[in-house]
Amino acid sequence: MPVNCSTPTRDRIVRRAGAFFLDALSPIEKTHRATLESIARLRHSNGALQKRTIELSTSNRSLKKEVAHRKSAERDLRLSEQKHVALLKEARQMQRRLRHLSHQVLLAQEEERKEISRELHDEIVQTLTGINVQLASLKIESGASKKNFSKHITYTQRLVEKSVDIVHQFARDLRPTLLDDLGLIPALQTYVKGFAARTGLRVEFSTFSGVEELANDKRTVLYRVALAALVNVAEHAQASSVSVVIKAVPQAVLMEIRDNGRSFDAEHVLDSRRNKRLGLIGMRERVEMVGGTFRVDTAPGCGTTVSAELPFKHSGKE
Repeated sequence: MPVNCSTPTRDRIVRRAGAFFLDALSPIEKTHRATLESIARLRHSNGALQKRTIELSTSNRSLKKEVAHRKSAERDLRLSEQKHVALLKEARQMQRRLRHLSHQVLLAQEEERKEISRELHDEIVQTLTGINVQLASLKIESGASKKNFSKHITYTQRLVEKSVDIVHQFARDLRPTLLDDLGLIPALQTYVKGFAARTGLRVEFSTFSGVEELANDKRTVLYRVALAALVNVAEHAQASSVSVVIKAVPQAVLMEIRDNGRSFDAEHVLDSRRNKRLGLIGMRERVEMVGGTFRVDTAPGCGTTVSAELPFKHSGKE
């Protein structure tokens, strides 16, 4: 039931209730303000943390790029080092090969000198000795019959002619004048004709006039390779026929010497480390020296084909 209170009493009760609620809500207000301040500080810290995280992420990406760059540089360095080692090894091998070839060239030169010396002694010296004997005989028989005197004169003339022919042959073998005076085609035609007559081999020769447009050193290489290949055929191939074909190919001249003789191990012969002969090796070196390519194809029952391809231009110059 309602309580009737006087006005002063009600005011006193209201003041006490207000003071009570004020005392009760004051800690809550303080806690609320503290909570708001904590939230503000937490947001600030979170913003700073996010900023730091972004900075760390950027730094991490930069670090990854730097690591990748360094790995790439290390990989390139390893590849470069491997290439350097390979090139150094190849250079050493080429140097050893060059020294060996130089040694072989010297040996070949000595063998050629020995052969020329032997030929001069066996042919020229004997012929000149015969001439000397004939001249001595003529001196003794100068008072004899005119018929015998004329006979000795004729024989002596033949000996002189033989000596001249031998000297001319030596000169042609060392350096044919036809090659310098008339060109490659007449020089090869003359040699092929004489080669066929000496060996009894059937020789076919075909070419084209444009080959004379090659530089002099390249025409000399073709001439030397043809001679060396034909000599090999005569000495080793046991062939009955051989063909020498010079033809035009794109930007180059191709010469092929093909025989119907027996085959051989071309790779073994071309290995200068195991071979003391300079026939095929000399041909290859001559061809490569003027920027050409040299090849030997041989198989049982198919004979042998020696090919030399020389460019019309080499290293931008002719």
